[in-house]
Amino acid sequence: MRTSSSRRGRGPRTALITAVATATAAALLAGCGGDAGGDGDADAGGRITLRIATFGSFGYDDATGAKLYAAYEKSHPHIKIEESNVADGQKYWDTLKLRLSRDSGLADIQALEVGYIAEATGPALADKWVDLGKTGGADLGAFLDWKVKQATTADGKVIGLGTDIGPMAICYNKDLFAQAKLPTERAEVARLWAGDWAKFLAAGETYKKNAPAGTAFHDSAGGLFNAVISSEPVQYADAEGKLDYENSPGVKKAWDTAVAAAQGGLTAKLRQFDEKGTWNAAFKNSRFATVACPSWMTGIIKEQAGPENRGKWDIAAPPVAGNWGGSFLAVPKSGKHVKEAAELAAWLTAPAQHAKVFGVNGNIPSSKDTLASPAVQDAKLPYFGDTPVGRIYSQAAAGITPAPISRWDGQVKTFLTDNGILDIEQRGTDPAKAWENVRKLVADKIDR
Repeated sequence: MRTSSSRRGRGPRTALITAVATATAAALLAGCGGDAGGDGDADAGGRITLRIATFGSFGYDDATGAKLYAAYEKSHPHIKIEESNVADGQKYWDTLKLRLSRDSGLADIQALEVGYIAEATGPALADKWVDLGKTGGADLGAFLDWKVKQATTADGKVIGLGTDIGPMAICYNKDLFAQAKLPTERAEVARLWAGDWAKFLAAGETYKKNAPAGTAFHDSAGGLFNAVISSEPVQYADAEGKLDYENSPGVKKAWDTAVAAAQGGLTAKLRQFDEKGTWNAAFKNSRFATVACPSWMTGIIKEQAGPENRGKWDIAAPPVAGNWGGSFLAVPKSGKHVKEAAELAAWLTAPAQHAKVFGVNGNIPSSKDTLASPAVQDAKLPYFGDTPVGRIYSQAAAGITPAPISRWDGQVKTFLTDNGILDIEQRGTDPAKAWENVRKLVADKIDR
């Protein structure tokens, strides 16, 4: 899943926050959470509480998700599960690192976004996690091989179990496309931009000519940057996994494409996953016609566009296939219920649960057999009508070849989108100056 300006992640990886989750998330960010692993004592009924910290939409919850917590509690009556969820993946990660350094205030299970997995498995943090290859009973062979490799430390410990991956598509508002005199059938829409992000920008220029009042072609230049970089074989790191964003052809292409969209007036000038909820509200108000759409984004569209827009969104193949986001579940060593937490993490990420989450939330599973199963291949999400969501995303997933990642990918991505491109988009900052500001941030904040 992805979620925030950094994923899913993403995350990836993106806030679908209930009133309860908001309260618990506020506690997480304010630093007033419980001791590592929870309360440590069984309640009056003999149950222990397992706390899971997530960002974005993992699809496990009992309100809008696949009701996995309720199912697990039913089969494990001695366990109660509480989830805290936050919107901003970068803030989530910054808070998590601080708590890891103190071995305090951690949840029993912590979600990790792929943009930060190299740092989580790196020398400073690798020993903070339980080896889930040895504890909890997870079947590592069920996962995509590259997903396991991403979460493996230099000495062979597997510190995270894969939740989802983020194969890319483009989600589009059929009503707005019709009003702008663009095709609305998904195969025709895909042909508008097939093979080239420059064609995507050209489609945006066509949209502008007949755009419904108050709407833009695309939601955000930062989101477009993330989409383009996700389709590039070279991203922030070189082949050895060392940060080298300044010389990356993928970063250059994504930056140039995003800047062209921003300066060309093709975007709604929104920051994805902003804390004020402006981006979320824009789905409901139909302020933009397209959004770069990794599989986990479908759950966000469903929640934020709301029932009144059911059937108005469709999904087309992207200009170039890519993978934006995807996450893991990890268990801190300092938790008080390590064995039970590892078992829950293994269960939540098992193929059967992957299929259930996909069926409700659209998160594409990171387990091999689930990807190939009829449950995914034949799946349709009711909110998107007859769109063959499973086939679209599973075909995209088959073409994923992960790029090398560095310890700093998540932070650099945030600097590029939220401090560089957003300044160009919202404040008219000269691109050369915005790039220089990013370089200074990286030099100041990242110790290489």
